[in-house]
Amino acid sequence: MRRPFVSGLRSRPGIITIGDASRSRITIRVQGADLWDSIRIESPPDEAVLSIKLRALQALYPDADFHEDYAVKLGGIEVLDEEASLSEAGVRDGSILLLIHRRRRAVR
Repeated sequence: MRRPFVSGLRSRPGIITIGDASRSRITIRVQGADLWDSIRIESPPDEAVLSIKLRALQALYPDADFHEDYAVKLGGIEVLDEEASLSEAGVRDGSILLLIHRRRRAVR
């Protein structure tokens, strides 16, 4: 399977794989808003947005206490139902999800 060109831009090396390898998969990027860093995730399209969010938090924000403190955005719009599958949320192969802190934080 050929990965979209955008999936390799400004991403950490390696790909996080979620789910059974025998099922069809899509490759997406998850970017940490304040980190200017992103990871690539390969997942079935019927995987829940919440499971993608949890794996991305482990990789990008290992010290995060509560996943509820972070929002997932697709195309600038927050994904409100994180129990929905990626395909139900509108995520396609090559999509970029933004992981952002829900509340503004002071710049240090």
